[in-house]
Amino acid sequence: MGSVSEGSHPQRVSIIGAGVIGGAWAARWVLRGSDVAIYDPSAETERIVTDVLDNARYAWERLGTTPRNEGVLAFAESLGEAVDGAVLIQESAPENLDSKRSIFAQIESSADKGALIASSTSGLLPSDLQAEMTHPERLVVGHPFNPVYLIPMVEVVGGKRTSADSISVALSFYEAAGMSPLHVRVEIDAFIADRLLEAVWREALWLVKDGVATTQEIDDVIRLGFGLRWAQMGLFENYRIAGGEGGMEHFIRQFGPSLSWPWSKLTDTPELTDELVTRIGDQSDAQSGHYSIRELERIRDNNLVDMLLALESNQWGAGLAVRKLRDKS
Repeated sequence: MGSVSEGSHPQRVSIIGAGVIGGAWAARWVLRGSDVAIYDPSAETERIVTDVLDNARYAWERLGTTPRNEGVLAFAESLGEAVDGAVLIQESAPENLDSKRSIFAQIESSADKGALIASSTSGLLPSDLQAEMTHPERLVVGHPFNPVYLIPMVEVVGGKRTSADSISVALSFYEAAGMSPLHVRVEIDAFIADRLLEAVWREALWLVKDGVATTQEIDDVIRLGFGLRWAQMGLFENYRIAGGEGGMEHFIRQFGPSLSWPWSKLTDTPELTDELVTRIGDQSDAQSGHYSIRELERIRDNNLVDMLLALESNQWGAGLAVRKLRDKS
């Protein structure tokens, strides 16, 4: 990787694409003390990213991880200006393979030869992304979760031509950002997280389409029910407890047969007709339309901070990532 070494903290980071994910990436790196140059052709880029950074500062202050020294945030006039001198370039453009390939070509023509190039894609295969690159060995997927400045998980995926060194450097960089990177060892569509989320999302669409539940009722089932368990123990650990003293094996033997029952429609997806899209939109408006997006983000961040602090006090789950982040501050 040339000038980039494992274990180093990236002093200059470039973010290409300033949407929900790109803006939050910029906020995390600025708060970790890295200088960030961000580029997006939208006229709203500076306003949006500034708002996101303000939310991130507020959340980190509540979390108790306010940095001693912030990095400098700069809004570049071009992609070439943004990547100049960066050791980590995080692409966060919309999910379009041809568009991303074009962006990587521009990055390679302007970036330092030793820079690591990462994509925030939530499901495009890195082998497809790197197919037309001159130096495909330095591309990885670094798939984060919104809000990137609070949620520690990031999936790191390599393509067929990604070097082992690039994977190691990516893991090191994300750890320096106070995150908990997971190396997804098998290149697979949608990686790990979105394959799980897709199953829940698909079933939720059927429940709305069939008139079984509204968007709010589905969200209530998750946030007032199993979502609380998932937030701190995940899936398998919770089911191990559900097995009682017999553990996981007892649980599977007891509840495994139900998997053959027609409880879900995971292999089929409802057609997203105008009627269904309107129904979902109207129900969502009734559920949350009285809040602005910025207000919803602040509510979400407050809830996440309180959960993270509680988990940190119990030295469990995502709280361990907060403890590590605090130690780095």
